[in-house]
Amino acid sequence: MSFAHDEPIETGALPALPGPSLAGVEDYLALLKPRVMSLVVFSALVGMVAAPEGLHPVLGAISLLCIAIGAGASGALNMWWDADIDAVMARTATRPVPAGRVQPGEALAFGMTLSVGSVLTLGLVANWLAAGLLAFTIFFYVVIYTMWLKRWTPQNIVIGGLAGAMPPMVGWAAMANAVSLESALLVAIIFMWTPPHFWALCLIKSDDYARAGVPMLPVVAGPDETRRQILLYALALAPLGVAPAFIGLGGWAYLAISAVGGLAFVAHAVAVYRRREGELARKAAGRLFGFSLIYLFALLAAVLVEKLAGLPAVSWA
Repeated sequence: MSFAHDEPIETGALPALPGPSLAGVEDYLALLKPRVMSLVVFSALVGMVAAPEGLHPVLGAISLLCIAIGAGASGALNMWWDADIDAVMARTATRPVPAGRVQPGEALAFGMTLSVGSVLTLGLVANWLAAGLLAFTIFFYVVIYTMWLKRWTPQNIVIGGLAGAMPPMVGWAAMANAVSLESALLVAIIFMWTPPHFWALCLIKSDDYARAGVPMLPVVAGPDETRRQILLYALALAPLGVAPAFIGLGGWAYLAISAVGGLAFVAHAVAVYRRREGELARKAAGRLFGFSLIYLFALLAAVLVEKLAGLPAVSWA
């Protein structure tokens, strides 16, 4: 289904403002999207802890910092390019670039400097496989998702979600200088989790996206189709979330948390599917969005705690 605008969107950032920058330290921190970065850092840490021991703890900490900086660089470049969209959306209008506190050129230079620096440092401190995966993640988020998919297809968050799913594999590669089935499964879980998580928010903020001309699924296909897709993804995610317990990545605690959490995720998705009108529909979407964060955190935390505590994996023999 195509998505037409009354007027074409001008791609790229807003024109630079005259005069000196009004940015403070807090504005440059905001460019890094710290809330998004926190999930990246946590999921990368899980990948590092779950991987076979490889790096000295200090080098591991520096590697994690590089991954965090790479994620922040992606956020800065995203805000540079999307300044025109952000300016007309209520939830993003106060970001540093559309609000005029950071000029577009400054955001671009900041993001590019951090991108190059984080990749090169990770390659020197850890290995070039991890650095290459980090570079791919930054490129995919900025170029493939931000510059292309976001304004072109309602499947933007599905395909573009790969960038947000990659940190566990980058973290694993930094420690082990290899990728593995375990790290790929963590990527797959986050990849499958992203669409229902984000579409729940889109159901609430669809007017914002419509005003900005961004073809998110609720704007293009309507809220009912979005609810159907959320339910389908939830049904696929629930068994996938349990899978680490079957390949030696998760223990008994992980198995219990993932099983109960998966059922609860599906129950929330069913509620979103059934409640389609008024405030009840909005509340159902909000509850799913909030629970989805708890669900993913619980899965990753279970892996992290079990590995740090040396708890055994589930034995099916």
